[in-house]
Amino acid sequence: MPPVTFAPPALEARAVVHGFGELTVLHGVSLAVSPGEVVALLGPSGSGKSTLLHLLGGLDVPRGGEVWWAGERADTLGTQARSVRRAGRVGLIFQHHYLLEDLNVLQNVQVPGMLGALADGGRALALLERVGLGHRALDLPGVLSGGERQRVAVARALAARPAIVLADEPTGSLDRANAERVAELMLGLAREQGSGVLLVTHDEHLAAHADRTLHLLDGRMQEAVGMGAPTR
Repeated sequence: MPPVTFAPPALEARAVVHGFGELTVLHGVSLAVSPGEVVALLGPSGSGKSTLLHLLGGLDVPRGGEVWWAGERADTLGTQARSVRRAGRVGLIFQHHYLLEDLNVLQNVQVPGMLGALADGGRALALLERVGLGHRALDLPGVLSGGERQRVAVARALAARPAIVLADEPTGSLDRANAERVAELMLGLAREQGSGVLLVTHDEHLAAHADRTLHLLDGRMQEAVGMGAPTR
């Protein structure tokens, strides 16, 4: 019988501490997201959710603790190396899509791959087809609706087959119908390719799609809710 092997978490935070000046915002936060798992992170404004997401995405480094992407420690990498690794291992989706207005839709989806020398035009176009925007591939973002822009952002985040997708209020600026469509596309595609998802949201309808729910309060992680694995 072959030996049993275990994949490392898609994302792991170990006792992360961070703050600004003398203010400590995160007090030893730990969590883990498995490949293919969707975890919702809830908490009131000011609880540290956005700060945590920036640290987990390698946009900043914590004052203490560790951040791991698919078994590799990320917070000790230099700025350039972290940027290259992030392009291939982390997909980022924000409430505001941050598309590059001078690039067409197809080029926008390819941007993460370009940063990591992994650009794949065929995959980018296939993802646009999956989110219903293949016919928009050569259009500039300025002619798209809000819902279409966010679907492009979803395709862009998944283009490099990242280990983890970090989504910060990804449907917050959309009406209910578009929010539901974007959520289903984002989570369906991520699960299909085995990407873990950490979803920061105030939207209970969106959180209901998750396998597990975490709560951040005053910079401290609260007990997990749901059937998934507990926080570490």
